[in-house]
Amino acid sequence: MVGSDIGWMLMSTALVLLMTPALGFFYAGLVRSKNSLNTLMMSVVSMGFVGLAWALLGYSLAFAPEVAGIGGIDHALLRGVGLEAKGTIPHLLFMAFQGTFAIITTALISGAIVERMRFPAYVAFITAWSLLVYAPVAHWVWGGGWLGRLGALDFAGGTVVHITAGTAAFVAAVILGPRKDYARQALVPHSVPLTVLGAGLLWFGWFGFNGGSALAANGQAALAFVNTMFAPAATLVVWTILDMMRTAKATAVGIATAIVVGLVAVTPAAGYVSPLGAMAIGALAAFPSYLAVLVRARTRLDDSLDVVAAHGVGGVVGALLTGVLAQRSWGSPADGLLFGNPSQLGIQALAVVVVIAFTAAVTTGILLLVKVVSPIRAALRHEGIGLDVSEHGEEAYGHSEGAVLVLPEMRAAMTVAPLAPAFGAQGDKA
Repeated sequence: MVGSDIGWMLMSTALVLLMTPALGFFYAGLVRSKNSLNTLMMSVVSMGFVGLAWALLGYSLAFAPEVAGIGGIDHALLRGVGLEAKGTIPHLLFMAFQGTFAIITTALISGAIVERMRFPAYVAFITAWSLLVYAPVAHWVWGGGWLGRLGALDFAGGTVVHITAGTAAFVAAVILGPRKDYARQALVPHSVPLTVLGAGLLWFGWFGFNGGSALAANGQAALAFVNTMFAPAATLVVWTILDMMRTAKATAVGIATAIVVGLVAVTPAAGYVSPLGAMAIGALAAFPSYLAVLVRARTRLDDSLDVVAAHGVGGVVGALLTGVLAQRSWGSPADGLLFGNPSQLGIQALAVVVVIAFTAAVTTGILLLVKVVSPIRAALRHEGIGLDVSEHGEEAYGHSEGAVLVLPEMRAAMTVAPLAPAFGAQGDKA
């Protein structure tokens, strides 16, 4: 084992874990104030439930020797996962690093179902989803499974992380249906600065996400690090120009979204393309994701925070462009279409289609099963006062204006100081 590699991977693991509360800030700023704590908690809770599920079983399903197309149970309960070498780092550290990916992938889904899904049902859903969707796909691509053997390229999670999350977000939004006020009143962000802060922290953590996926402190990590810097920069520039051309205004929400889209798109290619290739991926990804945001807003699909446009569409574009721009001279196992290997694009397309189909089918099954056991949709009156109060008995902002509205059954359960008004300060009424 190499000390520098261990040090880099310890830091990368911490950086990726930071991305989950950062995502919570990003999402929480985009919802109404009466749902901001609930939205933040939908990210943070994944660190506990999915984190433990990963250590106890998920890691084994993803990375243990294959049984029936997925990892077996050889590493269940962390059997055989200790300080022995896994490459140039301890096996235990490799497991922890991969666990941070499982945690944030499940948290990403929450952006499509905020302000209306019951918290207990959500926790049950993401825990099961991490084992039944994320772990099998991770095995197929990274754990010695059939997509990896076929030659699918996914350096840090375009297919494993973002396409699975984007697909699951679409399915969940359809099954839950739109918020009660969707298309009837403006559902505006309550704190855009919080969202921009979240985007900045996500970008910071993403250096560990992509750079750490080299699993060593080496040249490929440096390449992924640099590409993680410049791909979202290109997306930000193109997105801002598109905003200016369409509305003559550049928005902070648009810039924050662009950063995430660029990071998503470069993720599968980060260690496989040149910096100029990464900039091209970032620039090109802006167009379909920008269009997807505009189109979604004209439909009944209440993908509340545009997870499909940012992560689903961005992930697909990044996966396909990896098959176009990958270069052996920049560390890729195979060249892409532009460098004499057109079959790589076909392999990437196959991986995208298979992962979307599998994720959609299994996500549907999990949600319908959870729905049989427990209601998944919050009651309309709870949705009206906000899920911060109805699901958690708390408020994010204790001095908001408006009338106190606390349900009787909630008042009896409160063990904290009396709640401040349940309505937000920005005219945030049910």
